[in-house]
Amino acid sequence: MSPIKMNNEYMQRRVKINPADTAQVSQRPIVSGQNSFEDVLNKIREKDGIKFSKHAMDRLNSRKIELTDSEMSRINDGVGKAKSKGVREALIMMDNKVFIASVQNNTIITAVTEDQLKDNVFTNIDGAVIV
Repeated sequence: MSPIKMNNEYMQRRVKINPADTAQVSQRPIVSGQNSFEDVLNKIREKDGIKFSKHAMDRLNSRKIELTDSEMSRINDGVGKAKSKGVREALIMMDNKVFIASVQNNTIITAVTEDQLKDNVFTNIDGAVIV
């Protein structure tokens, strides 16, 4: 008998794994000391239904844009208003922040603050909402 096969048989006899035990381990929540900005947004997103594309998340992080629950609610209302008017791609203006949203997908595509606006030109939108 080869050493590998003998070792494998030994391990099978020594270690008995109950499939129910592995299911319990995989369902255990992971606890961390701090929530990342993305974790917070995901919780808000679950509540409000607004999603952020990877590009939008990158822009929020790189431009240091933070959103409160109240602001998330206002964005959600803006997307809802745009949807009720049949808008597909909306520019949402809120205070000194601007968002481009895919209304059909309920997704924020990008985010900009007033300080970072260069030419003040937005393309491929068919509606604007001020919240």
